[in-house]
Amino acid sequence: MNKLGLLGKNISYSFSKAYFKKKFEDENINNTTYENFDIDSINSFPSIIKNTEGLKGLNVTIPYKEQVLPFLDKINKKAKAIGAVNTIKITKKGNLVGYNTDCYGFKKSIKPFLKSHHKKALILGTGGASKAIAFSLKELNIEHSYVSRTASQGVDYTYHSLTEDIIKQHLVIINCTPLGTFPNVNDCPNLPYKSISNTHILFDLIYNPEETKFLKYGKTNDATIINGLDMLKFQAEKAWSIWNL
Repeated sequence: MNKLGLLGKNISYSFSKAYFKKKFEDENINNTTYENFDIDSINSFPSIIKNTEGLKGLNVTIPYKEQVLPFLDKINKKAKAIGAVNTIKITKKGNLVGYNTDCYGFKKSIKPFLKSHHKKALILGTGGASKAIAFSLKELNIEHSYVSRTASQGVDYTYHSLTEDIIKQHLVIINCTPLGTFPNVNDCPNLPYKSISNTHILFDLIYNPEETKFLKYGKTNDATIINGLDMLKFQAEKAWSIWNL
């Protein structure tokens, strides 16, 4: 029996397990299972590899997309450039190879909505997912700036320093923070939302709830809104193809 799974922390809510369970049922894939590996510390990772018989691959989610890097034998070129891994393939020899499929998923889900005026983006948050988003935006020739709660190296704006003018200049805004995830559905990034217009795209990596408060504010101002569901589906299918290379 081949085993796949998701590595993360507090992931009982996770999309991946339900997605792959349904995929296996729909496509009559009987020789593979998918389970959650919910760990409190990345230091538990080697024991999962050692003690899980038949493990062929893993997805990686918050907060381990960067922390897992030192444990890998090889990192795919794109994942290395991004600096974060969300997919691990375990080879026949037992080597751990890291990939990033977030990049693929994001590009495929935002591309149909991009217009010529979408030249500048704000990335909210600086975690592992935001790195893949930044890499994707570069490939799409969209300039990006990072927004975080506190000023530090590599952060262009704090939430407090965002003006209406900055919002008007950046017509793509991507939420890479967990703010607004179920059950905390009343949370959202602190932005001057009244500057959002119908020329904006608001993209939220969150998929539960389907419409976060961040996206609701965008919808009220006639912006194009996109949640993270398609991105997840695309990156999951890409991961599946990597595991089955």
